Amino acid sequence: MRTYHVAIAGATGAVGTEFLQLLESREFPLASLRLLASERSVGKVLHYRGKPYTVELLDHDSFEGIDIAFFSAGGSRTKEFAPSAVKAGALVVDNSSAYRMDPDVPLVIPEVNPEAILQHKGIIANPNCSTIVMLMAVAPLRKLAPIKRIIASTYQAASGAGAQAMQELLDQTSDVLHERPITPHVFPHPIAFNLFSHNTKIDETGYNEEERKMINESRKILNDPSLKITATCVRVPVLRAHSESVNIEFEAGKRPSIESIRKALTDFPGVVVVDNRETNHFPMPIEATGRDDVLVGRIRYDLSNENAIELFLSGDQILKGAALNGIQIAEKWMHQVLLVN
Repeated sequence: MRTYHVAIAGATGAVGTEFLQLLESREFPLASLRLLASERSVGKVLHYRGKPYTVELLDHDSFEGIDIAFFSAGGSRTKEFAPSAVKAGALVVDNSSAYRMDPDVPLVIPEVNPEAILQHKGIIANPNCSTIVMLMAVAPLRKLAPIKRIIASTYQAASGAGAQAMQELLDQTSDVLHERPITPHVFPHPIAFNLFSHNTKIDETGYNEEERKMINESRKILNDPSLKITATCVRVPVLRAHSESVNIEFEAGKRPSIESIRKALTDFPGVVVVDNRETNHFPMPIEATGRDDVLVGRIRYDLSNENAIELFLSGDQILKGAALNGIQIAEKWMHQVLLVN
């Protein structure tokens, strides 16, 4: 079996450490491992298979001899250093938004559009976490009938803003319970016992960046520029795993049966149907946390629209919404390269 020289850029962040754990748990065929980060993290020691690895400085010379570079260091760092990785001969799998909408860079969910992987020119982009969770449910249903419109409302966990945001939720929860004053640092508003519109910039249309990402990325991944899709993204006081309410409208007269929808979702890799009406048990972030699969339930007809259905989803933002999807991209790329060669 061929082995690969791997680097993780942003190795000490929430997604970077998840990359490291997944390389081990999925028995990724490593020849060597290089952990990279900014100046403030240089010298930290992380472990892989019980062996210590010292974090090195991310710079333009970090990628000599590297086959695959997983980037989770933020968009500006990706823009600065990814070209150097590509120049050194590495395949870059990037978790930031830096290249997602670049027409020359594939935007990939391996279960949805794996064919796009071989179109890469050195960089493959990992989609936004909310986009991934939603399209894992949408993709199998597109095979049943053409989709006319998607309406998504998200309930996004603190994990989407990184490890410091997760800690802020824990700290603020303790502060509230002990009747201490709250001073937000990572988020613009209190997150404990509160929710607010996603903390990204609002454009002239009134949509925020997260909502625009879901719209534009979905169209690119599904190769459907005319897809009608809208989103409302909200930050909620959940530690980890995003949830979404999704309304899917099919072309007139072509709405599939509930039975066929349930079967399509059940048969789709990476999706687990959690839909027990008798016990009122449906997807919950507490049950999605730590799981590779996206949980899908509340499968029902939209009573206000004879062509639409309703779903509720939960998926681990750090796993399938980020690091796991990136690892799967690399695994699929390795498999495709073997087939081509």
